[in-house]
Amino acid sequence: MTAARLGRVAALGMAIGCAGAPEPSGTRDYWRSGPHVSVRGPWEAITPSSDVDEVIDQLCPAVMELPRAMERDYGQEYCGAIYSLGDGTYYASMPSPLGEPVPVGPSKKKCIPPRYVVDDRGRAIVLGDFHSHPWSPSSMSPTDRFAAMQIWSIRIQFDRACTITKLVPNLGSEQPGEVYLRQHKRWKLVGIIKHEDKGLGFVTAVDD
Repeated sequence: MTAARLGRVAALGMAIGCAGAPEPSGTRDYWRSGPHVSVRGPWEAITPSSDVDEVIDQLCPAVMELPRAMERDYGQEYCGAIYSLGDGTYYASMPSPLGEPVPVGPSKKKCIPPRYVVDDRGRAIVLGDFHSHPWSPSSMSPTDRFAAMQIWSIRIQFDRACTITKLVPNLGSEQPGEVYLRQHKRWKLVGIIKHEDKGLGFVTAVDD
């Protein structure tokens, strides 16, 4: 992602909802206020970097150390955010397991992407969200790609094998959405979401 484009998406993150996070009640690292989840940052397990990809590359190994993060059908998803404080350095928030109640059993407990990030050092500008899947192989699900589910400018998803997928929805633009796989420290474009398919997030494969 170019510096100019990162600047644009950071500005969009500022406009969408980095301010006005509800105050925590109960848990220190993550909490709910109505339907929305807030998280604290930074997550000390992730080393900040001026290169957002260096932050992304650290996420899966760290998340997979969390309780039940690799337990397949009985596992737990974790959701967090990637953000900056406007100084060109990127951070990861604490990962949250908060989601909707589910029946007991092999339910693959899903988390809710955070709407707010609280960092005591300053105003958080959110670039994207991330979430894990406790099974593999697991690509980004159709629900994850719905336009209505996109809060931020990028979405990162990874499975228990640390296969990393990035969605750039490009909502509000004629430019197609883009789906990438992380391979050998580089992003490989594997699909696009045509403008007319953005609502449902239908992916058209891209030839090698």
